[in-house]
Amino acid sequence: MTIADPRSTTPVGAPSRSLPPAAVETAPPGTWRGRPVSGWRAWLVTVDHKRIGLMYGTAALAFFVIGGVEALLIRAQLAGPDGRVLSADLYNQMFTMHATSMIFLFAMPMAAAFGNYLVPLQIGARDVAFPRLNAFSFWCFLFGALVTNSSWILGGAADGGWFMYAPNSSVTFSPSHGIDLWAIGLQITGIASLTGAINLIVTVLNMRTKGMTIMRMPTLTWMTMVTQFILLFAIPVITVALFLLTFQRTFGARFFDVEAGADPLLWQHLFWIFGHPEVYILILPAFGIVSEVLPVFSRKPLFGYPFVVLSGAAIGFAGWGVWAHHMFASGVGPVTVAVFSVSSMAIAVPTGVKIVNWTLTMWGGKLSFTTPMLFAAAMIVEFTIGGLSGVTHAVSPSDTQQTDTYYIVAHIHYVLFGGAVLAFFSAFYYWWPKIFGKCLDERLGRWNFWLMIVGMNLTFAPMHIIGLQGQPRRMYVWTEARAGSGVFDLGFWNLVASIGAFVLAAGIAVFFLNVVRTHRRAPRAPRDPWDARTLEWLTESPPAPHNFDVLPEVHHLDEFFHRKYADVGTGSTHDMRRVATADEVIAAEALRPRQPIHLPSPSYWPVLVALMLPVIAFGVIFFVPAAIAGTAGVVICLFGWALEPSVEPTPH
Repeated sequence: MTIADPRSTTPVGAPSRSLPPAAVETAPPGTWRGRPVSGWRAWLVTVDHKRIGLMYGTAALAFFVIGGVEALLIRAQLAGPDGRVLSADLYNQMFTMHATSMIFLFAMPMAAAFGNYLVPLQIGARDVAFPRLNAFSFWCFLFGALVTNSSWILGGAADGGWFMYAPNSSVTFSPSHGIDLWAIGLQITGIASLTGAINLIVTVLNMRTKGMTIMRMPTLTWMTMVTQFILLFAIPVITVALFLLTFQRTFGARFFDVEAGADPLLWQHLFWIFGHPEVYILILPAFGIVSEVLPVFSRKPLFGYPFVVLSGAAIGFAGWGVWAHHMFASGVGPVTVAVFSVSSMAIAVPTGVKIVNWTLTMWGGKLSFTTPMLFAAAMIVEFTIGGLSGVTHAVSPSDTQQTDTYYIVAHIHYVLFGGAVLAFFSAFYYWWPKIFGKCLDERLGRWNFWLMIVGMNLTFAPMHIIGLQGQPRRMYVWTEARAGSGVFDLGFWNLVASIGAFVLAAGIAVFFLNVVRTHRRAPRAPRDPWDARTLEWLTESPPAPHNFDVLPEVHHLDEFFHRKYADVGTGSTHDMRRVATADEVIAAEALRPRQPIHLPSPSYWPVLVALMLPVIAFGVIFFVPAAIAGTAGVVICLFGWALEPSVEPTPH
């Protein structure tokens, strides 16, 4: 369908929205095959990358809350000796699902949320390369997550730890269907990650606007692309492992059975070949976020942009050579231990490069400590602490003593919570006005920040002490006799960690309060509230379905900044002076010649195909004919998908 509108006549500097473009080749928003679709149905059929990003983010935050509740129950159990909040069996389920929720169901999809929403805007594209595949990716994630969590009401959740080591994951030691649902649910979410990775890689490589060379891409886009390449090769590895586990538990295969001549270490190798690149899948988008936020609030360009992006690529490559440092205590042999010790130390170098670059970006800058900047700066500090404790794990004698103690728990939380989660909160505050048109409240934002920082350090710093004192991981009770005394009193530090967890939860609750308050009361934000630098701000907030009325042309790194400022310095001296406001820049874009805009039509087929996957999952576990019916449903829905036109027919 073609919608014709007069060209915008908005004067330069006017704050109102520009009119729609001259011709948009698509069904009008909220229609499917020419029929009106509104409310929740419009979200079912959407293929708009921005709406899909919002759905990813909303679902991820829901599982963040679920994972947080699981963590609070764990800390309540361990707050004092001989805890009675959870039984041993329920405790095993709780810590397994806590890690699963936070890693697979929050951190990974939250990175996908920012990638989906922002990457097309940052490269000047109208949408992703495969919009319906993008929708399919989200629905696969959601249904896979629901399958994984359905175990809570179907006989008990998975209880073998998120690493699910053999033979503990066998039917002998875990006879319920919790691990079965965990394994098949994660295979479905793996389909989401794999299809999403292909989509974003093709989008970045092929859909950049004119002048957007590879070394003019924003750092978030760069880190997102590197992450997708890691996913492209990591997801098949964990899929193979989960497939073998499913067949062993459901159909009696013996892939990890010592009595059949198999080796349980096969599972560990498969899992950690995925599991350590997984750490960088989680942290590289956070690096991209911090690299976007710091220059804006330091009022200077990112120091050493080429080194930042190339070190990110180096991390993505080197991350494949360190997996066995998770296995130093498993008897893999001295040569293997030596090789992986060296590689684990070496990967700290490109990470250190980024920390130096971020520090020098702030050095000498005109720092503005808004809430996004506070979270970004705190991320550098907390992640560095986690990185330093991580280097001790590269030293095999030290790691042998630390492994399976709470020292490891402290390390991973400083890396993932102090790294990824703090960066995500920085991104929430920074891009909220872009996505919703309103700025989150700064006063509540500071309460959110300080409660989270205090709570995080109260929770995880004591775990270094109790770990080095020998408290094992995955221990559901500790006794007064083991408590110790003085500064090494396990009872005192366990209580401090539990109090810190609830302080941290209070900080996160303030964030949700901020969201509700902003939605109800906050006025509309300016077009450019932060004096931003990158291309996503060269359009309305929130953006129109087609993103840009006219696709921008790029001449610089930080194109939006260079349209607002000119270098009036002489020689090697740089003196950036403002020459235009954001309103003037956006209004000037609206005056450029326009062309018809192609947008894909909404479709029900992605959600229907994805819906068949839980049918197959439950059928494999409970009733095989249902799995056969689900497979037939997938085939039928794929035929419907293939035969559906990508764009609505244009009427005469």
